[in-house]
Amino acid sequence: MRHLILRLIINALALFAATQVGIAGLHFDGDWKTLVIVALIFGLVNALVRPLLAFLTCPLIALTLGLFLFVINAAMLALTGWIAQQLNLGFVVDGFWAALLGALVVTLVSWAMTLLVGDAHERRR
Repeated sequence: MRHLILRLIINALALFAATQVGIAGLHFDGDWKTLVIVALIFGLVNALVRPLLAFLTCPLIALTLGLFLFVINAAMLALTGWIAQQLNLGFVVDGFWAALLGALVVTLVSWAMTLLVGDAHERRR
């Protein structure tokens, strides 16, 4: 349970960072509670839809030596944006390039935060 909450916080911070970098077409107008809800949606989309999409596009992923995973990540961010718009949460992803650049930022921030938190968790053990 603790890991899921930590993952949710990391996703929320990564999504917030992506909206603050200044990517045209990626906006968030809301408070932290709303951002946590968007992060929860993002986590669910990544847990439920991403594995299926990765499985279906496995030959394309292999052909591009894994670079197609960036397109899948962009699609997951775009799907999160679409769901958030349907729920009027104030998280907007307009277009493929905004989704791709936003997904890159989310990936980098999430990776860095996981490294930091993972190191702190290992030190406590």
